[in-house]
Amino acid sequence: MQGYAIAIRKHLVSGYSEDNMKRRRFTQLTGNFLAGVTIASCSKTSEILTQTADPQDKSLRIWWEEGFYPEEIDALKQIIAKWKETVDIDVALTVIPQKDIIQDIENAVEAGTPPDIFYSGSGDLTVIPRLAWNNQLADVSDITLPLQDKYSLNALVGVNYRNRETNERSYYAVPLMQSAIHIHYWEDLLINRAGERRASIPSDWQGFWKLWASAQAKLDKNSESKIYSLGMPMSLSLDTYNNFEQFLESYDAQIIYPSGQLNISRPQTRAALAKALEAYTSFFRNGQVPPEAVDWDNTGNNVSLLSKTSLMTVNHTLSAPGSQRNDPETYFRKLSTIKWPDKPNGQSMRFVVELKQAVIFEASEKKEDAKKFLAYLAQPQNLATYTKGAQGRYLPVMPTLFEDPFWQDAKDTHISVAVEQLQNTRPAYQVFNPAYGEVAAQNVWGEVIRKIAVDNLSIEQATEQATAKIEQIFSAWQ
Repeated sequence: MQGYAIAIRKHLVSGYSEDNMKRRRFTQLTGNFLAGVTIASCSKTSEILTQTADPQDKSLRIWWEEGFYPEEIDALKQIIAKWKETVDIDVALTVIPQKDIIQDIENAVEAGTPPDIFYSGSGDLTVIPRLAWNNQLADVSDITLPLQDKYSLNALVGVNYRNRETNERSYYAVPLMQSAIHIHYWEDLLINRAGERRASIPSDWQGFWKLWASAQAKLDKNSESKIYSLGMPMSLSLDTYNNFEQFLESYDAQIIYPSGQLNISRPQTRAALAKALEAYTSFFRNGQVPPEAVDWDNTGNNVSLLSKTSLMTVNHTLSAPGSQRNDPETYFRKLSTIKWPDKPNGQSMRFVVELKQAVIFEASEKKEDAKKFLAYLAQPQNLATYTKGAQGRYLPVMPTLFEDPFWQDAKDTHISVAVEQLQNTRPAYQVFNPAYGEVAAQNVWGEVIRKIAVDNLSIEQATEQATAKIEQIFSAWQ
């Protein structure tokens, strides 16, 4: 992984081709807050297609995923309004719910009516790598390269995709925010009812997970209602996929080489995959996870944690603590975020980085206007406004932005732990090979994990099924 990152850095100054690179919605908390905020807010694809297919509409069409907080879209609207003070360009902003936006963009692309600009919080894991591969995205190097010294290497690596028509890599997305996998828990429950303290949480893998099992037993004795130790999704939600990707990393199951070559059939990799599946699903089989976790959507684990049905949860954003920011007692004292334990082999944990990014469609008739807007949005002061508008749910992609006091509060364990995790990372596999986006889109991990939990599929069978499915996906890309 390190070699890939070095190659990307070389690419910034010399235009390395990939051949040379081989030698980087939980529940809506505030109700329907979008009424009156955007020009359009749609959840049905047919409505969107009808709306945006009007040939008389000369506006710059932006499709943006609905934020978890009203401040996120408010911040975007504020940035658009300031930009419009400097340009004579009309903007049509359509805000689309998380659960609909990927299907909506797929349908729009198929119909030949995509927007000019597109952003989705799961786009980097599913659709964007494929769109870049298929030459359907505009090259935005003229936006990204002038800012290369401001971006972190993680950010640059996360938007550097290969185009099959040019057979080269380039920048097909503009980095906005980033995140890794976080562990949140109720400090007050752990202390008052389970008799444990933060300082007593082990840093070794086995000891770490045993503590939560022990805490559940104590909670069963000291709580009137049932509190499960772990809010770990076992469903077809993307959260299951994300969480399990970190478990794969924990067990050193390297599914893809940085060159893009699939590595899943190697016996060592299959054995590591089986260990990761065994570890992840054992929590459900041992009764540490709410039974309804097999049917959770992407909001399930957050709801379980915030309702105190679960003592702890694993999540790929800081959305759970972010939702409590207006309650300092809860945010700073009751709810806490803690570092992951070391890997089972004792090595320090490395984290899979998700890179939230916006793209421009190659078919857009307003590419230059779209580039002007994204170039404006990418300016440090605007990214700071937008990232803070998202309540710190994601982290900045420019190191200097961390100097803002918002990110510097030492007593804020949520942000301080999240920032620390960015010191040891690797890119999501989709960056190495766009075929892995189909692994996420089809949620191969969620599918077999749910089968283990619901249908008692054996670990051996689950490993075989997942391996065969991924090999099939990659074979179709050859």
